[in-house]
Amino acid sequence: MDKVMVETSRIRTHCFVAGPEDGVPVLLVHGNITTGRFWQDVADGFPDGYRLVAPDLRSFGRTERKPVDATRGLRDWSDDLHALVEALGWAGYGRLHIAGWSNGGGVVQQYAIDHTEELATITLIAPLAPYGFGGSKDVHGTPCWDDWAGTGGGTAAPDFVRRMAAGDTSEEEPVSSPRVVMRTFFWSPAYKAPDEDELMDEVLLTAVGDTGYPGDTTSSPNWPGVAPGRSGVNNAFAGRWCDTSAFADLAVKPPVLWLRGDQDQVISDESMFDFGTLGKLEAVPGWPGMEVYPPQPQIAQTRAMLDRYQAGGGSVRELVFEGCGHGPLIERSAEVREQLLAHIKGTP
Repeated sequence: MDKVMVETSRIRTHCFVAGPEDGVPVLLVHGNITTGRFWQDVADGFPDGYRLVAPDLRSFGRTERKPVDATRGLRDWSDDLHALVEALGWAGYGRLHIAGWSNGGGVVQQYAIDHTEELATITLIAPLAPYGFGGSKDVHGTPCWDDWAGTGGGTAAPDFVRRMAAGDTSEEEPVSSPRVVMRTFFWSPAYKAPDEDELMDEVLLTAVGDTGYPGDTTSSPNWPGVAPGRSGVNNAFAGRWCDTSAFADLAVKPPVLWLRGDQDQVISDESMFDFGTLGKLEAVPGWPGMEVYPPQPQIAQTRAMLDRYQAGGGSVRELVFEGCGHGPLIERSAEVREQLLAHIKGTP
């Protein structure tokens, strides 16, 4: 993929691009602490005739540094993407194929809510649940605490954040090593990324701080003592501010493809980054128990939303990759490409 900088009405956006400029438009949206570069293996095998654009979202990669207003949920990123779509000349009824991974899957849901008429197809890869990350107890997104304690910027491990800011590529003290965390949780233990060093460099381009990753924090009287702040990445996808459940009720319903791995430790019904799971495992003391603070049923929440989408006339296809972790676009890139192409070509 080539690299270009696109001037938009909102933010100067760095993009990885491939294919002819007049090709069928495909927008690829990355997840937390990554960049558009993570789509390269999927893009490399695409046939001629498609224009692939994988932007670096606000706070990530080489895109202009601007703060994330978490009180808008995922809308800063959705608005940035729409400004990019306009700058690329892609705005128009039913033209755009869009795919999002992890937090990018949540951003895609928000984009569909905001601009569904532009979309031809939607692909969600291990997507953020509709009620954000952590802190909710059922498929309806009921919060464990009224202030959404246990989610947001304050839940990021301080040593991990410090090492991200320092650009630490080492494997020392593995629990807080960005490299080891990427290797352990972005894909399954069976997979070894041949381009790990390059991917690590992309991760370390993340803007670290109160207005970027992970964001500011607020103390809480509720376990585990922190609640979401008002700025930055992790606060934006906290359930206090993030709710994309309206995706189920879109008036126009482009066909949806949902891809995920069965060994995902990040987006699952017992995520290893969810304080409900960590409390249950006694990794965080003082857990108030399953009745008060269970692990968030992330997969169940997404399935409930997509079941409603389907019941309302939308088309949904789910595919689970066996033996695959959180990053099918890295670990199973050829299969993701095959499924994405089939989904695009199957559009009426």
